[in-house]
Amino acid sequence: MVLQSSRGVKVEGCIRMYELVHRMRGTEGLRQWQEEQERKVRALSEMASEQLKRFDERKELKHHKEFQDLREVMEKSSREALGHQEKLKAEHRHRAKILNLKLREAEQQRMKQVEQERLRREEGQVRLRSLYALQEEVLHLNQQLDASEPHKDALKLDLSAFRTRGNQLCGLVSGIIRATSENGFPTAEDQAVAERALQEMRDLLTSLQQEIAKACEDKRRQDEEAAQEKRQESKMQQGPEVPRETPAPSQGLGGKQNEDLQVKVQDSTMQWYQQLQDASSQCVLAFEELTNSKDSQAKKIKMDLQKAATIPVSQISTIAGSKLKEIFDKIHSLLSGKPVQCGGRSVSVTLNPQGLDFVQYKLAEKFVKQGEEEVASHHEAAFPIAVVASGIWELHPRVGDLILAHLHRKCPYSVPFYPAFKEGMALEDYQRMLGYQVKDSKVEQQDNFLKRMSGMIRLYAAIIQLRWPYGSRQEIHPHGLNHGWRWLAQILNMEPLSDVTATLLFDFLEVCGNALMKQYQVQFWKMILLIKEDYFPRIEAITSSGQMGSFIRLKQFLEKCLQRKEIPVPKGFLTSSFWRS
Repeated sequence: MVLQSSRGVKVEGCIRMYELVHRMRGTEGLRQWQEEQERKVRALSEMASEQLKRFDERKELKHHKEFQDLREVMEKSSREALGHQEKLKAEHRHRAKILNLKLREAEQQRMKQVEQERLRREEGQVRLRSLYALQEEVLHLNQQLDASEPHKDALKLDLSAFRTRGNQLCGLVSGIIRATSENGFPTAEDQAVAERALQEMRDLLTSLQQEIAKACEDKRRQDEEAAQEKRQESKMQQGPEVPRETPAPSQGLGGKQNEDLQVKVQDSTMQWYQQLQDASSQCVLAFEELTNSKDSQAKKIKMDLQKAATIPVSQISTIAGSKLKEIFDKIHSLLSGKPVQCGGRSVSVTLNPQGLDFVQYKLAEKFVKQGEEEVASHHEAAFPIAVVASGIWELHPRVGDLILAHLHRKCPYSVPFYPAFKEGMALEDYQRMLGYQVKDSKVEQQDNFLKRMSGMIRLYAAIIQLRWPYGSRQEIHPHGLNHGWRWLAQILNMEPLSDVTATLLFDFLEVCGNALMKQYQVQFWKMILLIKEDYFPRIEAITSSGQMGSFIRLKQFLEKCLQRKEIPVPKGFLTSSFWRS
């Protein structure tokens, strides 16, 4: 009985276990079925939603197509209407053109005749102005021929043939101009004859200068030989003497001095230099009372005059020509005694008896300072500053003399003049004479010194070739290219200075080499060849390896110019477009 009961329990447990397992399987199957049905429902819902979207898109596309077709129809109609309208306009223009054709042809014929007459008159006026310029230059060259009269007795030369031919050429050009004044405008043949006369006059002056230079060289050589003989005789009779003046030392980057360097300058040049310095000193004495006055009113007048003189010069730059003319007119008005506005006040040199001397001195000083500072940093600024200075110089010659005096004092190489070191002279004083700035016993760096000298030489080279375009062309340039030729010739007749000579020659030729080339032509190229063949070895011989930069730059510049047979127009040169702007 016990065994049967245990088996029954076991069987019943198995049955219940099976039922439980079967029920659990059923539940799990039902859950999976439900999930499957839910997934199907979601999939059907998503599919229905996408189908609805596609339906809406097809409906919207249909509307767009209908709208596009309608717009195309409207645009086509509009184009047809516009085309018809343009056709009507073209027909109207054509009819108007046909109706006015004869009138326009008549007007064009009349305008053509007027234009031809205008061109004929303009060409005649241009030729006439050209003839006047040629006559001016011929007369100027003839003056230079007459200026050679002092050389006649000093050098024992017969220059009558040169002067006779020069007078003949002047008469020829004057005769052409008189004939054209009677007959109307000159012809191209008249201009060609005058140009040939001018070229012959240039060649005549060049030949004269060569004769004088040759005679000067012969005389100098004879004088040196005579002096050498006298020195030898003196040494043999009295024994050696200690020289009272030593040659000028040349200070380079390392501050070394070359005591063997010999420098010379012509007596006439030194006289000219001294005259300018004396004139500058007299000008300073003339306004000394105004400078040292303790009166507050006088001090105020002095300050206003100084501002009125210097501020316009500071405003000169590579600006438009119209602006430059305003600055020029303001400076000219101030020097002419007219009142000008400065700082909201009216200023005039008539406010003080010494006002004009003070303004002239300060104005000249400011022009040179602009070359020392502005042109040294910006080379193109040399030309607008120079053209204003040249114009003021032409109208007020005393200002020009003061500009030269200031320039020579700050840059003796612009004379050209190499100050000599004299026994007993303080080294700082001598360095100042050479153009160096000395502050608290400290001499400025060589690079800065060369930069300042370069700026002043560039300004000088620009002044001698530029004229104020609104001035009178009847007068000659107050300090023209002939002074540039003189400077270049004298530099080449003097022993070079290390670093300085090469730098200044490069700056000078880069700025006014093109103008000198046009003025002197063949003679200029002869001088360039002289520099290359004779002067380069002299510069190279006294230049150390650390100072070869300026020499190499000059050499490359001239070699390139000789290769191209042309000196390029300097960068920043004032063209006609500058004055039209």
